[in-house]
Amino acid sequence: MRILFMGTPDFAAGALKALIRAGHEAAAVVTQPDKAKGRSREPVPSPVKVCALEHGIPVLQPKRIKTAEAVEELRSYGADVFIVAAYGQILSQEILDIPPFGSLNIHGSLLPKYRGASPIQHAIIDGEEKTGITIMQMDAGIDTGDMLYKKETEIGPEDNFETLHDRLTLLGGEAIVEALALLEQGNLKPEKQDDSQSCYAPLISKEMGAIDFSQPAARIDRLIRGLTPWPSAYTGLKGRQLKIWKAASEAERDVSGHAPGEILSVEKDSVTVATGQGALRLLELQLEGKKRMPAHDFLLGVRLEPGEVLKAPEAGRP
Repeated sequence: MRILFMGTPDFAAGALKALIRAGHEAAAVVTQPDKAKGRSREPVPSPVKVCALEHGIPVLQPKRIKTAEAVEELRSYGADVFIVAAYGQILSQEILDIPPFGSLNIHGSLLPKYRGASPIQHAIIDGEEKTGITIMQMDAGIDTGDMLYKKETEIGPEDNFETLHDRLTLLGGEAIVEALALLEQGNLKPEKQDDSQSCYAPLISKEMGAIDFSQPAARIDRLIRGLTPWPSAYTGLKGRQLKIWKAASEAERDVSGHAPGEILSVEKDSVTVATGQGALRLLELQLEGKKRMPAHDFLLGVRLEPGEVLKAPEAGRP
């Protein structure tokens, strides 16, 4: 099919690559304007733009996709279908209605659960056992359109945002290629979403990473995994920020008589901390101004004693 692809991050680039490999004609790619990054503040192209340029596909980067000029340019490419994946701008119904087969979205959850900007992270944090990709017919709402096609994957006990994101990126590419084949054959069956089963996954913020040790150990472990590698979960040690990159929950351990965040023991390769329910073994840490490292290496340079209490820095600290 002749497609027009809209997307910005790695998640979207994976789908674009899959569509190209499957032989679909990409008439054009729409992505967000280049962003200034790093100390130099040099503009950096999005992963989708990089992919498009590598394959000689025209790239559009409107600051506002809803302007009359942008809409007419989209119309001029004569695409059969628009494919959208984490583009980053709200599309008007006028845009969605341009192609004869409509506009399909590649969404990183099993709708109707986890509508919104950060479905992958929230699925981990909330303790879901599975997630997946939903190919959806877009409408003017936020992830409210009819569901067309799904592919599932389990969320493992060691999955973090990075590992699950990468798996869903591949799954998204597979799903959209399979869905387009069914669309061409007229075999996609739209299914209305049950709004009563939906929940919203708001944008992740750095503030969400502050660890509250009064929460159960299992919940804190999921928070750490859901926020790794960005923005990361953190606490505080002697007035300095301490990021926790990997931990293991000991949910059944008796911690009565110990304060949340209190260090229970310091082993060769871990630090065990009391929580509101059970204990948490810290396995990979990073002290402010230092490198990320396994607990064994961390403890060679930082002395910790049982009875010390870890506490997140006050709001406003980085």
